[in-house]
Amino acid sequence: MPHELTPQDIEIMQKELDYRRIELMPELLEEVKRTRAFGDLSENYEYKAAKQAQNANRKRIRYLTRMIQNSTVLEDTSAADEVGLFDQVELYFEEDDEVQTVQVVSTVRCDPRQGRISRESPLGRVLLGRRVGDKVTVHVSETYSYEVEVRSITKTQDDGSAPVL
Repeated sequence: MPHELTPQDIEIMQKELDYRRIELMPELLEEVKRTRAFGDLSENYEYKAAKQAQNANRKRIRYLTRMIQNSTVLEDTSAADEVGLFDQVELYFEEDDEVQTVQVVSTVRCDPRQGRISRESPLGRVLLGRRVGDKVTVHVSETYSYEVEVRSITKTQDDGSAPVL
């Protein structure tokens, strides 16, 4: 299944991929060579740590490469008065009598602790395309759901500040 990424997502991932391949990989390779010279590899913690860092870098490179290669470009086609990708949305949770602001983002940029929710999450799915005043029911599971009201929508663009996971 292809991943739906914004042009900004792909650009950020490509920059990280280039950095990891061009700059970080030679540094890690040099560190492995340097620590290998310390002697007995079975008791050489520095060598093991260098190899772990090198393997983690290779794993991230494979992940980024697959994500970029298997992606489709996701464009925001929402109207000016509808919730779209990267918009700030003020929500009223009637059950809790609480107001919260969230930003609907692509799956690789979500961070609920920072108020960035995935467009594929239960809340993100029901918010896209909604307008101010709409009340929607968010179905979390077969046994639990809650209602929210869209209080305001602030149209924003992806500024690239949200990191790619």
